[in-house]
Amino acid sequence: MFPTNRPSLGRILKDRRGATAIEYGLILALVVLAIMASVAGVADATIGMWDGVRGAVSRVMG
Repeated sequence: MFPTNRPSLGRILKDRRGATAIEYGLILALVVLAIMASVAGVADATIGMWDGVRGAVSRVMG
């Protein structure tokens, strides 16, 4: 009635592969958040630069 090849509870509790995958997932999430914050900072600087270019061109063009 029950399969005989199922792992025992002790083997399941000692298995650390799932914990390692979760740790890697958390590290990846932190890296993605850091990249997003960096890109947001660069975007703000770039927007400011292009606003300056637009103002200079507007002054020259009249």
